[in-house]
Amino acid sequence: MSKKKKRAKNQQNNELTKSIFTVLEAEPNQSFNYKQIASRLKITDTQGRNLLIKRLEELSNKNRIQQTSPGKYSSSYVPQVFTGTVDVNTQGNAYITAEGLEDDIFVSFPNLNKAFHGDTVEVQLLQKRRGSRPEGKVIRVVKRKKTAFVGIVDLYKSFAFIRATDNRMYTDFFVSLDNLGKAEHRQKVIVEYLSWPDDADSPYGKVTTVLGTPGEHDTEIHSILAEYGLPYTFPPEVEHYANSLDTRIHPKEVAKRKDFREVLTFTIDPKDAKDFDDALSYRKLENGNLEIGIHIADVSHYVKTDSILEEEAYNRATSVYLVDRVVPMLPEILSNDACSLRPREDKYTFSAVFELDSEARVQEQWFGRTVIHSNERLAYEEAQHVIETGNGAIPGDISIRESGYTLPDDVVKAILDMNRLARKLRDKRMSHGAISFDKVEVKFLLNEENEPTGVYFKESKDANKLIEEFMLLANRKVAQFIGKQRPEKTFIYRIHDEPNEDKVLALGALVKRFGYQLDFKDKKSLNSSLNRLLEDVKGKKEQNMVDTLTIRTMSKAVYSTENIGHYGLAFDYYTHFTSPIRRYPDVMVHRLLQHYLEGGKSPSAAEYEEKAKHSSQMEYLAVSAERDSVKYMQIKFMEDHRDQAFRGVISGVTEWGIYVEIIENKCEGMVRIRDIKDDYYTFDEKQYALVGERRGKIYQLGDEVEVMVKNTDLIKRHLDFSLVGKA
Repeated sequence: MSKKKKRAKNQQNNELTKSIFTVLEAEPNQSFNYKQIASRLKITDTQGRNLLIKRLEELSNKNRIQQTSPGKYSSSYVPQVFTGTVDVNTQGNAYITAEGLEDDIFVSFPNLNKAFHGDTVEVQLLQKRRGSRPEGKVIRVVKRKKTAFVGIVDLYKSFAFIRATDNRMYTDFFVSLDNLGKAEHRQKVIVEYLSWPDDADSPYGKVTTVLGTPGEHDTEIHSILAEYGLPYTFPPEVEHYANSLDTRIHPKEVAKRKDFREVLTFTIDPKDAKDFDDALSYRKLENGNLEIGIHIADVSHYVKTDSILEEEAYNRATSVYLVDRVVPMLPEILSNDACSLRPREDKYTFSAVFELDSEARVQEQWFGRTVIHSNERLAYEEAQHVIETGNGAIPGDISIRESGYTLPDDVVKAILDMNRLARKLRDKRMSHGAISFDKVEVKFLLNEENEPTGVYFKESKDANKLIEEFMLLANRKVAQFIGKQRPEKTFIYRIHDEPNEDKVLALGALVKRFGYQLDFKDKKSLNSSLNRLLEDVKGKKEQNMVDTLTIRTMSKAVYSTENIGHYGLAFDYYTHFTSPIRRYPDVMVHRLLQHYLEGGKSPSAAEYEEKAKHSSQMEYLAVSAERDSVKYMQIKFMEDHRDQAFRGVISGVTEWGIYVEIIENKCEGMVRIRDIKDDYYTFDEKQYALVGERRGKIYQLGDEVEVMVKNTDLIKRHLDFSLVGKA
């Protein structure tokens, strides 16, 4: 036999072997005779069947498959089954992260077995080929991640289909007319998953909410919330319960608290803030030290455990800050009234009070329930004016009061003294290895119809940092106070793990392209070089991209009862104590702290760990919704700028195109590779670049380019650019 014929025969044998394995491994608990295998492989000719019989015997003799009875075969592979979480991509394939496996398991679309993105499933490993990644198939959906989906109605004569707007949802929902409610053709709705019968091509669903017409502002904002399972109204019974609470200040309750109403106290917040959950008090002591009180709204006084208000606050776990609105964790009667530390009103608070020397060293500390009376409400801009000028006369263009208002001298002195201490606190923090993330925040100017009329950037100045440092001090000292007690006590910590080494190395390689260097000698050197990087890029075209990539390198901060410290802040102990109006973990911290101050025993850690995980998950969903609302508003803004050319920076490169971030407004869109017509471009992963095959032209990360708006899609929240050329 010639070498050519021998190669052809070997190839035929290999292909037949793969096909046999595919059949047997698809049902590893079943046995098949050669006729059944031939039927599945569509082998109908005598020669093919004879070859199959021969190959089955050979594989059986080599123990590569097993003969369960004369003429019947099954896979000799003993499948491993893991439980994991499904991550579906836009092509409909998935990766499953499973405990006990280092690598993710790839699951092709045909093997998803009706699992949706985020579901918890049992996945069976398929027999691994030499050198290949682990592959599997879903054998059971253990738990649906979500059962409500946003979609658009396609109405037919006797039924409807709902097309999910999430591009990771690979199937439509079949909805009978009985389950359609008042939904109409092309409307956006929420559809509830009911079932997916074995003989059905699509899952069955029921419309529960009509969101409105696609593209309309409220429809799209409500869609964003619904996609993440976030509510936008309170149930009537929760509103009724909250409105029936006694929110008066009672002398009997005041007598149980430390009274700070005669101590100078004020709030500093954004101009448009409605809820004020923190205030600062200032008093000079006889020994020359300063007493600074960090006073936090006493939410736990009103939100009692085992109440429907408690249940609602826990379920939400956080307020959601969208571009045009806040979806609060607590009803308005609490968030904007009873708990809000409004000026010239007595309020119940939970406080951390510190005696600080001239170097901002804590000499004494006290924690407990208090009552305060805020003397002034300041905007950040007003406090910043005082810091920069030392003058309490507030210019009319930044004042939140009548024009020409002058702050009292004692408030001006307090701001200046506190700013001096805050700078010292910040310097200490940075010297211990804290990382300074002052990422530019994109904000929009909106008209009465919530149409974006302009874009501006929120910058963190000294006034912001003053508040930040005292909040950090309170959070750290509360955590330290509980965390250092022995025996250990159950507590809610805010933890932040060290970054993944591979990610940091990848960041170092990437920023090196822009002329920046990271120092990997030790943790302190790395953190110092990260701070230097973040400082060096300020004001440069690549700032937002480098800031974003650096943040992505970091681990995510989460809540936990297991304290590992906070890497980014360089704190051994850290918690969230200062925002209970908008964060449920802070409410838990207040309750636990009071419980321990009263001599209470440590409660079950498992119960609080479950609550910590829930809070972390809800925070992630809220941040995702907030990000989507910014993206939506950016696209809405760019709709009115179709004929304008913009300078941008390439912020991402993929095999299907380049992402470009416009320098002047931070709006990001995609230039698809198929729309770059001057050459045939391929993706070079090592260079983070698209490279032209004929002319060698390169578009790489960080390059400046000029783009125009090609297409805006408010429903999918996608922005396409056309490339004008290199800038």
